Amino acid sequence: MAGVPGFERDREFQKLVARRKDVDVTIAALELARDAEPGLDFRPTLEWLDACGRELAGPVARARTERDALGELARGLADEHGLAGDEDAYACPEGSFLHRVIETGRGIPISLSVLYMAVAQRVGIDLKGVSTPMHFLARSETVDGPVFVDAYGRGRLLEPNECIEWISRVAGVPRSSVRATLKPATPRIIVIRMLNNLKAVYARQEDWGSAWTVQRRLSALEPASYQERRDLALISLHAHRPGQAIDLLESCLKSCPDDERPVLTGHLNEARRLVARWN
Repeated sequence: MAGVPGFERDREFQKLVARRKDVDVTIAALELARDAEPGLDFRPTLEWLDACGRELAGPVARARTERDALGELARGLADEHGLAGDEDAYACPEGSFLHRVIETGRGIPISLSVLYMAVAQRVGIDLKGVSTPMHFLARSETVDGPVFVDAYGRGRLLEPNECIEWISRVAGVPRSSVRATLKPATPRIIVIRMLNNLKAVYARQEDWGSAWTVQRRLSALEPASYQERRDLALISLHAHRPGQAIDLLESCLKSCPDDERPVLTGHLNEARRLVARWN
């Protein structure tokens, strides 16, 4: 499969770039983690997920209702395996990496939800991600209507109105805005949200080399986005890649908003000075 340079071995990411729908989100998430740990072996994570599936298959099958089955899934992952949300996980990239979340038992809403979704698939529960504002959730369609799963909250189950009210309060947005986000998220939306989380963490840490890799992925997924090209230009400059920054900044200046032009021009001049000094 022809691919984005530097990501040739990331088959699920390449599917996303090609806008294919047959994407394994679990593998795609592990591909992101491999950027930080180039030698990462995916097998232990996949074997852990398979073992959880075998362990929970019986309790889920014996559940009287679909809601009870979701409760068994949550009980197994939260109570037996200790998966739960942790505020400190927001401050480090490991909170987004599935294998580290399994090791520590702590993660952020989206990484925990991806683990729930992967185990749910193994026990016959159709659980989809939901990209609600501020707090990623999962959603299961039952005969009685949708049920939402808060993996960060140890698998807490929420009815639609409960979910809307809670997210509206947490995110500080109108209930109508929340309602529009309750549909299942595509793999593309999930991976982009994971990348944006990592981008924010690396920027706070001023780890510009890692942020540059993340931003290259975002730019590949959104090639027509001015914002992603601009951010790649600025991160390239921070990451000591002024030559690449020059090309990107020159491109951005052709279509940037007027209020951004002075700042981008200043960054372009800085990048040119750096290249001249090194040459």
